[in-house]
Amino acid sequence: MSKLSLDRILQSQGFGARKWCQQLIAAGEVTIAGEPITDYRTSIETNGLAFTVYGEEWKFLEHLYLALNKPADYECSRKPSHHPGVLSLLPQQFSNRDVQPVGRLDHDTTGLLLMSDDGAFIHAQSSPKRHIPKVYVATTHDEVTPKLVAQLLKGVKLHDEPELLAAITCVMLDSHRLEIVLEQGKYHQVKRMLAAAGNHCTALCRSQIGQLTLAALDLEAGEWCYLSAAQMAQLVAA
Repeated sequence: MSKLSLDRILQSQGFGARKWCQQLIAAGEVTIAGEPITDYRTSIETNGLAFTVYGEEWKFLEHLYLALNKPADYECSRKPSHHPGVLSLLPQQFSNRDVQPVGRLDHDTTGLLLMSDDGAFIHAQSSPKRHIPKVYVATTHDEVTPKLVAQLLKGVKLHDEPELLAAITCVMLDSHRLEIVLEQGKYHQVKRMLAAAGNHCTALCRSQIGQLTLAALDLEAGEWCYLSAAQMAQLVAA
């Protein structure tokens, strides 16, 4: 357990510079247990702390672990160039806390995206050494055939890759959709693998990371949620 002054608490949670947080507190815009706290020097226990700012309730969190159902035409970048960034889908104070996407999805790829301000977590989740499977549903231009599935399972050669890249599993869902599971996370990997196998990806959605599924999170496109400890524990290989 630890105590911090209220202005430091607000600053740590991304509500702005300390001077601004002090003004916010003095204006009576911050309440704890329904009571306005107007002295920024008030020492508060952070463990389990809930507070409101402008009437909206927040919980003190040392780090943020989030899941987002990424819509199409959003970039996984803090400095997007051609489309809005995924951070624009989150509260502003999350951006102030340096929340970043864990890995990247192309601007036209949808689905499950993890985000955090915990550098160690981001590094661990991004490391190829952990062999965390990621499940994608790809829509193809041409029909999905048994030959295509077999090629993806056997492995295809991509430019600048020394070895064949193969799917962990690959299942035909219908005439123009397949579910493909990968561990490597190479640049544009699903699209490039389909192209190398003689087809073309027209839409791509990441539906699962480790054992955590987008369906279980029940998020509409553009919606986000905090990850619980149980959900965090699912972000591992089977």
